[in-house]
Amino acid sequence: MASPDELVAADLWSDLRTYRDMPDIDMERLYAYRLGRLRGALRETGAALCVLVSPISLRYAVDYRTYGLFQSHVPTTYLFVPVEGPLVIHGVYGTPPIVDETRPARPLNFFDGGHELSEAARLFADDVVRYLAEIGTDNRRVAVEYVNPSITQALLQRGLEVIDGVTVSEAARVIKSADEIACMRWAIGVAELGIAKMKQALRPGVTELQLWGLLNYTNLANNGDWHDGRMLASGPRINPWLQEATQRQVESGDLVGFDTDMIGPFGYFADISRTFHCGPAKPTRRQKQLYRLAVDEIDHNLALLRPGLTLFEFQQQALVLPEEYHANAYTCLIHGVGMADEYPRVNPVFGTPSHYDGTLEVGMVVCVESYVGALGERDGVKLEQQVLLVEDGYELLSTYPLEDCLLD
Repeated sequence: MASPDELVAADLWSDLRTYRDMPDIDMERLYAYRLGRLRGALRETGAALCVLVSPISLRYAVDYRTYGLFQSHVPTTYLFVPVEGPLVIHGVYGTPPIVDETRPARPLNFFDGGHELSEAARLFADDVVRYLAEIGTDNRRVAVEYVNPSITQALLQRGLEVIDGVTVSEAARVIKSADEIACMRWAIGVAELGIAKMKQALRPGVTELQLWGLLNYTNLANNGDWHDGRMLASGPRINPWLQEATQRQVESGDLVGFDTDMIGPFGYFADISRTFHCGPAKPTRRQKQLYRLAVDEIDHNLALLRPGLTLFEFQQQALVLPEEYHANAYTCLIHGVGMADEYPRVNPVFGTPSHYDGTLEVGMVVCVESYVGALGERDGVKLEQQVLLVEDGYELLSTYPLEDCLLD
């Protein structure tokens, strides 16, 4: 009989999606929509310029994806996005993205700038002032994403008003176009192919990391990017939730839960959770009870979703499971998703207070979450569905089936 290692390796290469299967996306229209959203959000703030440094924002604005994870902790590239004027990117690696001009970058990080960051910030502020003059504006308000305090101080010293750039970049991404939804459907399709391969490889003796590797490989093989976490846990590790995959070998009778957290093809997020049961042992009555509770929570909260509903109203109307499940409950009931986890977020009424209200709108994509596991018990169940808000409610984007053996 083949070993789990051999079986997993064999599964890697079969039935992968290929580039020729990709949907036909009007990329120029997609890019124009996203830039229009950014400039519209920037205009709402009254600022003349937004400086973007987040790898997610760079991908959204100009489809720049080089060294994304490196950029997330060693920002070397930044982009000037004005309300009106040329897009100028600084510090490009590889092929230039969809911009009007590329220029050298000032050091924004300790790796490049060391103890001279203050001087680099002064030069950066000079560049910003010079650019504002180039585009012919006397507006002195600028929005800046995620930077060192020295950058803000230098801009202030040059007489500029500085506001948070995330109020531009995050607000822009809230409402998705039809092209974005088509990209997201493809990313979800790739994720669900990876999920199917995990299910196919699930048997006693396979490790959590071997299973997770199938999802990761499928994403990379289809031109996806990365996963925000390696959320897969089995047996006694599934409760409490939020434990990443290890070398633990799955055993017969285990529940195996996972959350894809996948930045996939086109840069769009596939955020789907399922819980499998590993045979040949049959599911226990308690495992089925936990699974049914999670399904009920998902179904109840899905039925609430409609444009015009406020986040506070959703929180108050959401299903509240018995108190024994509160301590280990998932951190939020719903959250937005696009190129990553995004606004909005609603926490359980018994959990950490939600910090803001808002309204659900047509074109938002949200994920509906459930984790059910009692404190001190072995088993737990994680489920999550990704949905699009439409005029009359919602449309389910995630389609991978639930676990029949836990529902009978």
